Amino acid sequence: MISLARLMLFLLTINVAVAQDDPMLFNHFKAERLEYEGNGKLHLFKWEVQNWVGNDEHKLWLKTEGDYSADQDIFGRADLQLLYSHNISTFWDFQIGARRAFEPERTFDGVIGFQGLAPYFIEVDSALFITDNGNFLSRLSLSRDLLLTQRLILQPRLEVNAAARDIQNRGIKAGITEFETGVRLRYELEREFAPYLGFDYVEEESLREHQHSLRFVLGVRVWY
Repeated sequence: MISLARLMLFLLTINVAVAQDDPMLFNHFKAERLEYEGNGKLHLFKWEVQNWVGNDEHKLWLKTEGDYSADQDIFGRADLQLLYSHNISTFWDFQIGARRAFEPERTFDGVIGFQGLAPYFIEVDSALFITDNGNFLSRLSLSRDLLLTQRLILQPRLEVNAAARDIQNRGIKAGITEFETGVRLRYELEREFAPYLGFDYVEEESLREHQHSLRFVLGVRVWY
């Protein structure tokens, strides 16, 4: 598999070429989730952060997502994606690149995905991860903002992770490995800064165990 350093160099070369044709480059950072999630038995800190640089047609994306268990002092899941993104229609981008997983195993995966806005203003972020032994993992995130007032916003959210086959060294079981759904109610003190609270229902399936729980969520959403 192509190393992450070579892929970064390739994608940066693409963006330099794009910049020569179109000098108007923009940057957008968004921490969609910086939050505490827990109940009486579980205490997690989660993040979901994205940053892109580019123009309307071509972008270089960095995405990272994961969680840290305060109880056990370990990371449950953590990864970083580097993606080249090309606009294929008014509201959709095609993305390709690589993912570096740091937890639970340190691995590299290829990534192919689509990100955009579906009908009824549903935000979609989807990815297919191709492992070094030819297995396939997938992740689909859906969310929608429902404006209660100009500042008070209710956001239903769904995320599903799945695997085509068992992966012994990662403890991954074929099928749906994680199902997470919930709502968050945020208040935009400024458009770029919004604390929120809510709840999540989470089911996790692995080769080692199956667990499900209802969790309280408290966090902040930041972008610029």
